[in-house]
Amino acid sequence: MKRLPALLLALALLMTACGSDNEAATDPTDVPERIISISPTATEILFAIGAGELVVAVDSLSTYPDNAPVTDIEAWNPNIEAIIGYEPDLVVMSSNGDLQAGLELLGVTVVVQDGPASFSDVYGQIEALGAATGLTAEAAELISEMQTEIDDLLADAPGGSGLTFYHELDNSLYSVTSATFIGEVYSLFGLDNVADPADSDGTSFGYPQLSDEYLVDTDPDLIFLADTLCCAQNADAVAKRPGWNALSAVVNGNVIELNDDVASRWGPRLVEFVEVIAGALEDVGS
Repeated sequence: MKRLPALLLALALLMTACGSDNEAATDPTDVPERIISISPTATEILFAIGAGELVVAVDSLSTYPDNAPVTDIEAWNPNIEAIIGYEPDLVVMSSNGDLQAGLELLGVTVVVQDGPASFSDVYGQIEALGAATGLTAEAAELISEMQTEIDDLLADAPGGSGLTFYHELDNSLYSVTSATFIGEVYSLFGLDNVADPADSDGTSFGYPQLSDEYLVDTDPDLIFLADTLCCAQNADAVAKRPGWNALSAVVNGNVIELNDDVASRWGPRLVEFVEVIAGALEDVGS
């Protein structure tokens, strides 16, 4: 529950725009030399396209890759004085009008990237960071590699039609519907999301909080836990919840423990998320 305020703020940021707002420097003479990333996803993308040596600081949650220069800059409430102390010429961040305006007044280029609504948004953000860093070819190569790997995984994976699933954001039973980007990833496999009826009117913006009773009633075939790191959840912990020991996913050993960060970010490791889902479907069919 200590993580819940941050989680809800993160979800709000994901819904800030119906898609992504990619602002990038396009003049090749403006290639930055000192970059700060206040976005774990952007940090992963910057390093994946070869801009890591230009990154002088990242926020406290940008712990991947291992050589990212993690600082105490807060991910959700960054301090402009702390940022300027690193003398950046480019800052990548999610929507924060006051911070963006302040940085731009000081002559810092800002790239704003919010949560994606589709795969095209994901690839658009990678392209934008490639343009902002003068690494357009590298960005295009990364996109091509991701698309190829995801297509190959989908081609080889068993279909999920007729199977239901529950994706858990935290142990207070917040989930995602098919209206979210995470939900869209599962939709690639034809899986049915048990959380969809819980937010049929969209009042929870695709992130409803479910209950033990609801999940016992819907009895999902697969359970994906995206709270293994934050909340120490695993298959054993789930089986001890009231009524959960009788769930089909628990009885059949189809509780899948995800890496929270991989499942919540939409950068290069999105391929790993798709791979885990494909592997889960293979296990169901075996």
